[in-house]
Amino acid sequence: MENAGQSLVVVKIGGSHGIDLDLVADDIAWLAEHGRVPLVVHGGSALTNEVAEQLGHPPEFLTSTNGFTSRRTDRRTLEIFQMVYCGHVNKGLVERLQGRSVNAVGLCGMDGRIWEGPRKSVIRAVKNGRTVAIRDDYTGKVERVNGGLLRRLMHDGYVPVLTPPAISYDGEAINVDGDRAAAQTAAQLNADALVILSNVPGLLRHFPDESSLIREVRTADLAGLTALAGGRMKKKVLGAEEALSAGVPTVIFGDGRVSQPIRQALDGRGTVFRA
Repeated sequence: MENAGQSLVVVKIGGSHGIDLDLVADDIAWLAEHGRVPLVVHGGSALTNEVAEQLGHPPEFLTSTNGFTSRRTDRRTLEIFQMVYCGHVNKGLVERLQGRSVNAVGLCGMDGRIWEGPRKSVIRAVKNGRTVAIRDDYTGKVERVNGGLLRRLMHDGYVPVLTPPAISYDGEAINVDGDRAAAQTAAQLNADALVILSNVPGLLRHFPDESSLIREVRTADLAGLTALAGGRMKKKVLGAEEALSAGVPTVIFGDGRVSQPIRQALDGRGTVFRA
């Protein structure tokens, strides 16, 4: 990357309950103090679910024909999503980092077209054993990353704190998977590592048994692991596969509940994916 002598670490913070954002912020500050350039991507799924319930528009989840689960994102859900992700969670992280002398800048993927891609014209999901087509959904996939903008921010000493939604090629807000967006970002910026923090110690062979942690994964093993992973972890494994195939040398699934979560992950505590 352009910051000579420094390595870039992309940190994806999951949105599930249990992740300690103060401990994560401590470690992001530690990275910045020790010559590592951090870039942060975060989610907010659990809080979004709670707020949607309170606003009378409860969340709905779809299972695609290939077994991946995603949020049904109609226009009202997208508005709630933006309120939680771009507002409460993003600015809460920025405040934590600023309090630790990290000059964080909170942005969503729409800003400056940081994350850009197509809106899906149709989603095929399985409901009650039948395949249905949904056409009024605001979801998509990140295909382009505005690396120039992110590099300028980091060159000037800012730490980007990024969150979905992204922007479609037609200028519409789209819900995108944060783990896969982080993978695309890490690849575009030639990151040295992508750390994905969640509320488990890593990829578990027998979820939720934390003693069944898989400690190391090679590229050749990924196809079988995608089938093994359940729920949200499927997208994380897919993100790891995409990052590795795009040239990111190391992806680590770490535990966001513990002290020094990023340092522990970089030290190999968790599940380490290597090309």
